[in-house]
Amino acid sequence: MAQKDTFLHLFAGGCSGTVGAIVTCPLEVLKTRLQSSGLTLRPVFQVQLGTLNGAGVIRPASMTPGLLQVLRSILEKEGSRSLFRGLGPNLVGVAPSRAIYFAAYSKSKEKLNRVFIPNSGLVHMSSAGFAAFVTNSLMNPVWMVKTRMQLEKRARGEKKMNALQCARHVYRTEGARGFYRGLTASYAGISETMICFLIYETLKKHLADSRLLSHGSGNNKGASDFLGLMGAAAVAKGCASCIAYPHEVIRTRLREEGSKYKHFFQTGRLVFMEEGYAAFYRGLIPQLIRQIPNTAIVLSSYELIVHLLGDGSH
Repeated sequence: MAQKDTFLHLFAGGCSGTVGAIVTCPLEVLKTRLQSSGLTLRPVFQVQLGTLNGAGVIRPASMTPGLLQVLRSILEKEGSRSLFRGLGPNLVGVAPSRAIYFAAYSKSKEKLNRVFIPNSGLVHMSSAGFAAFVTNSLMNPVWMVKTRMQLEKRARGEKKMNALQCARHVYRTEGARGFYRGLTASYAGISETMICFLIYETLKKHLADSRLLSHGSGNNKGASDFLGLMGAAAVAKGCASCIAYPHEVIRTRLREEGSKYKHFFQTGRLVFMEEGYAAFYRGLIPQLIRQIPNTAIVLSSYELIVHLLGDGSH
């Protein structure tokens, strides 16, 4: 790959990631709040029958608030601006992270095509895994700060920490290692990226073989081609998210301030023992609502920018 092509993938990845981050930020805040252990449970009451005297016993229980309840609570108590908490570090981090990811993905795919069967599933999965590993290792401090900002709860009108203040607080209370909390869960989440790109590249190839995507170069690609790519990206991300979602909950728990969660497997075991298996899928609905269009926007924007600025052969 020429140096010009590398910069092209960096630029395309950065631009597409920025667009997706701005559009879907409120959904990410809702997802993070639902994943956290600090979520306030709604009290409900269950009637248990069959006691010795034949009377029913009302015992308290709890139920996880739904997406709309969390949204209403944020709007009432913290204001609409809280739905964009963490957007600053997200914008700072998303462009370089997407740029690094797509450049590493394209470069590794080029190298692996010389070793394995070109454009095979193994090549796509290995390239996606390598790119995710590099990106997670470099960008975890930024995502750590973003998560802390999204979990911060302050009443409407109270001053909230900005990204720099949050970073200083993390360093002062936890040291440099604090910025890498949740990294093991991010590594576990590489499986989601590998599954996503395997499905995406397979669907993309199928679309091309079915003549739904243009094979030509130049300006031969039309709007329907990129709608097809958006659909392929949406399906790929939806499937991958449902399969690998539990690592997201574990990662959020590990990034909570002063929490009892210390390590990946310890956190998973603790969540299961205290809250049950369903807790690993808390926040899945806003995650799907956010990630499916976000991934569709990012991947199709990336393909479009590469097509317009490149030679159209991607």
